[in-house]
Amino acid sequence: MKILTLTLNPAFDIHCGVEKFLAEHENHMKSYRRHIGGKGVNVSRALHENGVESTAFVILGTQNSADFERELSACGIDYLPVYIKGRIRENITIHPENAPETRISFEGCHVSPETAAEVFNMMLPLCDGETIFSFNGRMPTGLAVSEVFSHFEKVKKTGAKLVIDSSSFTMDDFAAVKPWLIKPNQEEISECVGYPVETAEEAAEAARAIHQKGIENVVVSLGGKGAVLACREGIFAVSVPEIEVVSTIGAGDSSVAGFIAAYSEGKEIGECLAMAVSYGSAACFTAGTNPPSKEDVQKIREGVVIKKLRG
Repeated sequence: MKILTLTLNPAFDIHCGVEKFLAEHENHMKSYRRHIGGKGVNVSRALHENGVESTAFVILGTQNSADFERELSACGIDYLPVYIKGRIRENITIHPENAPETRISFEGCHVSPETAAEVFNMMLPLCDGETIFSFNGRMPTGLAVSEVFSHFEKVKKTGAKLVIDSSSFTMDDFAAVKPWLIKPNQEEISECVGYPVETAEEAAEAARAIHQKGIENVVVSLGGKGAVLACREGIFAVSVPEIEVVSTIGAGDSSVAGFIAAYSEGKEIGECLAMAVSYGSAACFTAGTNPPSKEDVQKIREGVVIKKLRG
């Protein structure tokens, strides 16, 4: 199958290592890394690292697009850019030695409805019944969620399988668009259903409720507690082995990559969920926004247990 990813709101991910992060104080960096990011780009990078090819469509601000494209080319992924005025945004993640990460996200370029239409029109001729179309990341400045609904309908009419992984979408938005796959995390699923989702059982029930609104596959990622899936075949849960986490940045994007990679290879739906958590967990071994290695994915997969909760 062909896999297309779309990133309307890319970013440079800047990672700063500090001994201890103190709010309202000057903090001195001990290490610095910069990677290209944006959720669709992250999905394409994770796929490429694991031998699955895709084409990444990405909107780039011309002020610093050259740096971004150099890194895209160095990653080896196939990409098609659309250029607009402005500057690609930056995300700063602060990594204390013995404390949780802190992330600061900047606004990116202003993307007009006309520019969004341009990039969708570039992608539509490539879509058919053997295509997975993955829309990833929050909406950029200048573009409302409702302004892409008509484009999603055109994608679906080609027979392509529409994936949406975006915190910009509400439960009503998902119900209106009815994508083939969504992958909220624990916080996002709680916002969707309007109550706290804390356990795997609660996540399974929430995923089932959303699936019943016409969304074919609802994957809820639960970090170290694994993930659940509600789909036509029933409700599945997977557990993951305990790992030492280096960074969680990009893990959710890698989970999307793992699911669609397995599906594109004809795997059964439970195995698609297992590969989603294998990719996502393996991404936690890498510093910054680097994608999971094939060796780490395979290592994690050996310890993943699939369980069907109900038919």
